[in-house]
Amino acid sequence: MNKTNIQLSDLGIKIPQIILPAKSVDLQKWAVIACDQYTQDAAYWEAVASFVGDAPSTLDMIYPEIYLDESDRAGRIERIHQAMRGYVEKIYKKDAVLNPPRQAGAYIERTTRRGTRRGILVAVDMESYDWRADSESIIRATEGILQERLPARMEIRRNAALELPHVLLLIDDRENILISLLKKLLAKAPAVYDTPLMMGGGSVRCKLLYRNNDWALIRDVFEHLSRTSINRYKINNPFLFAVGDGNHSLAAAKAVWDEYKAAHPDKADTHPARYALAEVVNLYDPAIVFEPIHRVVFNTDADRILKALSALPDFSSLEAGGPEQLQAMVADASAPENRCGIISGGRCVLVKYSKGGLPTVSIDPLLEGLKTDYIHGEEELIRVAAQPAAAGILLPPFDKYCLFESVVRGGPLPRKSFSMGDACEKRFYIEARRICE
Repeated sequence: MNKTNIQLSDLGIKIPQIILPAKSVDLQKWAVIACDQYTQDAAYWEAVASFVGDAPSTLDMIYPEIYLDESDRAGRIERIHQAMRGYVEKIYKKDAVLNPPRQAGAYIERTTRRGTRRGILVAVDMESYDWRADSESIIRATEGILQERLPARMEIRRNAALELPHVLLLIDDRENILISLLKKLLAKAPAVYDTPLMMGGGSVRCKLLYRNNDWALIRDVFEHLSRTSINRYKINNPFLFAVGDGNHSLAAAKAVWDEYKAAHPDKADTHPARYALAEVVNLYDPAIVFEPIHRVVFNTDADRILKALSALPDFSSLEAGGPEQLQAMVADASAPENRCGIISGGRCVLVKYSKGGLPTVSIDPLLEGLKTDYIHGEEELIRVAAQPAAAGILLPPFDKYCLFESVVRGGPLPRKSFSMGDACEKRFYIEARRICE
């Protein structure tokens, strides 16, 4: 291990052995959106499969979560593992789909309708990450982890030859030091890929960071931000990275690593599964817009949801004229109280209750035991809530700048409290890394 990697390890990261698709690969078909998106939209995933066809694609190596309840889950996971092994076995052959691994970080520019989001892909040390509520680790979760959400992801990661990242780590870099440095270091570097993305995903391009001197400068920035976090939040241990997207995926990687470490203590320091790929982005990036994740409850109607929410303090409700009016009422930042909306059976109802913390902290416990799913985007919520016996719960905008402080003071937020952008803006799988010996 070189000196830079040793010093990076104190910050919970290292330079990864990154694998990129070969030049012969059609990147628009190769790159597929995060598996936990469009969980109520089978048409989206059918369109993806139709577009990809028989071409090499990360679709072969992921499990879209809309299909998690299918009867042949074990068979699908085995096919995922077979596809990974097949791609890896051909790396050094003429018909290779993947290039050989290269020790480098990846500077990524992702353009969507909101602008260009910039980040750097690194390897995250599972020994420096803790998702528990009382965590004081340098890498912390931003939402609560449900144990029942981990088994499927763990089944995929166990025995997997490769990992493909959709985790986004946030840094509190108010002066934008890191991204400014990366843009300067790579101003004249060629892009290793530059491609449009399918299904309205915008476009993405990437440049590699491999020079030791560059990484020494990057390390200095991370060390500065780490020290700043102690003073900024009045804490004893630094809080450098907040898991913005992919909390459950990173928690599953941690759980699989803990299993392996317990069974093979002699290999704990060197096995590649100790690490997981994640892209580091700046909370203050103007292209990163936090959206609330709305709730949809099935086998119910508006009256039943109103009854459940009537336990909120100082509860009151008001009929709205339609979805657009309801959206404006819920988003009213000048309102003196907390607000949410209910959309069901042609009705739109505004719910008001006493101010106090994030809406999910108050609302989620009242939905316990109900069949609930989590929806990105207001249009998608309205579409799903139009189904028979379904009720959508429209949540207000989320203030992203309170995130680090909220996690420091109260631990992880309720699961699915926010989303970093709409579903189509999520990370697409392109890069990979080996996690088997």
